[in-house]
Parts: sequence; structure tokens; C-alpha cells
Amino acid sequence: MKRTALSVKEKIGYGMGDAGCNMIGGAIMLFLNYFYTDIFGLAPALVGVLLLSVRVLDAVTDPIMGAIADRTQSRWGRFRPWILWISVPYVLFSVLMFTTPEWTYDSKVIYAFATYFLMSLTYTAINIPYCSLGSVITNDPQERVSCQSYRFVMVGVATLILSMTLLPMADWFGSEAFGVESKARGYQMAMGVLALIALVMFLFCFANVRERIKPAVATNDALKADLKDVWKNDQWVRILLLTLCNVCPGFIRMAATMYYVIWVMEKSTSFATMFISIGVIGMMIGSTMAKVLTDRFCKLSVFFWTNIVLAIFSVGFYFIDPHATMVIVGAYFILNIFHQIPSPLHWSLMADVDDYGEWKTGKRITGISFSGNLFFLKVGLAVAGAMVGFLLSYYGYDANAARQSDVAINGIMLLFTVIPGVGYLITAGVVRLLKVDRNLMKQIQIDLEKRRNNYQELNDYQESRHMAEKRV
Repeated sequence: MKRTALSVKEKIGYGMGDAGCNMIGGAIMLFLNYFYTDIFGLAPALVGVLLLSVRVLDAVTDPIMGAIADRTQSRWGRFRPWILWISVPYVLFSVLMFTTPEWTYDSKVIYAFATYFLMSLTYTAINIPYCSLGSVITNDPQERVSCQSYRFVMVGVATLILSMTLLPMADWFGSEAFGVESKARGYQMAMGVLALIALVMFLFCFANVRERIKPAVATNDALKADLKDVWKNDQWVRILLLTLCNVCPGFIRMAATMYYVIWVMEKSTSFATMFISIGVIGMMIGSTMAKVLTDRFCKLSVFFWTNIVLAIFSVGFYFIDPHATMVIVGAYFILNIFHQIPSPLHWSLMADVDDYGEWKTGKRITGISFSGNLFFLKVGLAVAGAMVGFLLSYYGYDANAARQSDVAINGIMLLFTVIPGVGYLITAGVVRLLKVDRNLMKQIQIDLEKRRNNYQELNDYQESRHMAEKRV
């Protein structure tokens, strides 16, 4: 069986695509809740409603985008051209999302919903093809893990740039040096700079990645038929659940980080920049460890045991004195190392499940398969952000208060520690439902290679016969 090895340049190029997405996505995870409540001026509960409501539309747009990507025909392939076509609208709407108009409260609410929806729509249009791209640039399961490891290292680089620069740039652009002091303008200008960096990353990805794996049989069925067929893949249904469970704990902690640093640790935004950056460095280390561990152990086992460790460690974090700064920083660094190990495994498992679906049903529906995963990922992001908003409101959080109540402080601590810990434990249980282990994937790759070769030979025979008939 011939397997496709990737160059380091192409792995970095592929990683640049998600790095571009994460220059915006990281800002959403780390700062959007805080921006909406403390800068834009929305009520915490309304932020929860906003983050959840747009996901209803994603239930329609995500499978449609997956089907469009599967049927795209261009000289650049099915998925790669979308990175070029959508990159500019995506970064533009992201900047508008972090823009605060000087309107009435009701008008600002409408603006927030509209810009968040447009950002989410363009995120769908660029990220579903990008994620699908990961399963068609190589057929080697180990190379897929390696590629995803590079990807999440590049994501770490992007998040590090974001975490180290967004708050300082927001303070600088929002200072009196630019006329009148304005935190709102500071966030808008800072996101504008980061959006331009993201655009360069997208273009680098487009220029350096190639599509190689084509389905044995092209997808020409109606969308309804594709949706029906993809549900025949029992592992796809299970990995959707894993996607939802896997993203929630980390997103909840990230959304709660600014609140934890400012109100529980009682530190400045400058400290928050350093604190978040240290966590990002830990995540980059975790991304590289994924490849090392899966070279020796089955990725499903690594995924399971890492989440067990995370559950124990995260709950234990609650009992650390938040004013023991060095202990908190050290524990946060270690926590983020373990947190990031499953991420490359998760995305490589999505590609493995796509192979499993083709092996089982004879049909490869990559775009729709990944659109389902991306939809559940966005649901996880929305649920996490909404949970933070709703619980902050429940615990009585007041963005304008000089000091939060003891109940609110305890609520923030739970959001940062215990609640994610429970999520990790649930994720570990879901991992046990998957069966695409190392041995099964070896057999699947052998069978698919034979099937594709036989199909190619049949096509070549039919083409040569047709040419011979024409000559007669």
C-alpha cells in the first residue's frame, strides 16, 4: 500500500490555515465573553442567548456547505479553493464583530447578533473545507497525526501572538495618544491588526497544500441521499458526540480565564496577557507530545487516559489558593500541556472515521462528514460560552462592580476548574465508544487502496476500449 508522506513545508502550510482561523477563533474563546459584557456592554445572560441562537442556523448552513465543498470542481481541488475565496470576508466580519457602534442599547444588540452571525457564516464557509482538506492530503494515519501535531503547534503560535498582543494593543490603540481614550476603539483596532496577520496565514496555506486523495466513486447524489448515507457510518455518529464533549471543557475554561485572573486572582490585564501566554506555550508542548505518544500507543488509549488525568487535575485546581500566584501559574501551565494532547488526536480521528465510512459504505462524503463535526464543535463553543454567560448571571456577576460578591467569585472558580473537570470525565467515557483503533485502521487502508486501484484499472480499461472503438 502506497502511503503519502508530507514535507515539513506542507505540514506547516496546512497548520497555517488553522492558525489563521485561530487568530479570530482564539479571540472568541478567550476574550469575546469579556468583550461583550465589559466593553460592548451586553448583559451576561443576553451574551449566552446570542452565542446559542446562531447555532440554530448552523444546523442548516453546515451540511449545505459540506455538500457544496464535496461537489466543488476546480483546478485547485474540492476544498483548497475555499480558503482563498472566503479568507477576506471572514477576517472583515471578525473585525466588525469586535467593533462597538455608539448606538442605543437595542440597536447594539441587533448589531451584535448580525455581526456574530456573519462571522459565523464565513467561518463555516472556510473551516469546513479546511478541516476536510486534512483527510485528502495523505492516506497515512501516522502522517495524519503528525500533520495535525504541526497544525496545533501553528495554532499555538497564533494563539500566543494573540494572547501576548491583543490586550496590550487594545490598551495602546485605546489610549489618549490616539485622540480620546476608548477601550472599544482599542479592541477594534487590535483585531484589525490580527485579522491582517490571519489573512497572510490563509494565503500561505492555500499556496503550499495539495489535495491528493480522491474518492473511488465521486459524489453525485442529492444532498438528502448524502445525509442519509453518512448516518450509516456508526463511528461518525459517535465522533460527533466526542467532538461536542471534547471541546466544551477547554472552551468553558478559556471563556472564564479573564474573569478568573481579574476578579479571583485580583490581577491586572497585563498579568492576564502573561498568564494566558504561559498557558498557550503549554498547549504547544502538548501538541508535540501527541505525535510522540501515538508513535508508541494507540491514539484511542492516549485520548482516554489523558482525559482521566485532566479530570483529576482540573478538579484539584479548585482547591489551590488563587493568591498563591506562582503555584497557580505552574499548575495552569501543566494543565494546558495535558489539555492540548487530545486535540491533534481528535482531528486525525475524524479523518480515520471518514476512511471507515468509505470502507463500510463504499462512499466517501468528506465535506458533509466534517461539516457535522464542525457543527458540533461550534455547538460546543456556543454551549461553553453560553454556560459562562448564564452562570455568571446566576451567580450575580456585575461588570460595573468594584468587587464581586463571594458567590460570584466561587462561581467563577467553578467555571475555571470543577465544571471543565466534569466535562473531561464525560469525554473519557465517550472515547470508549469508538472502535477505529490502530489495527482496524491498518486493515481499512489496505482494503481502500485495493478498491481504489481496482476502480482506476476499470476506468483505464473502459477509456482505452472507448478510444479503440473511436479509431475503428
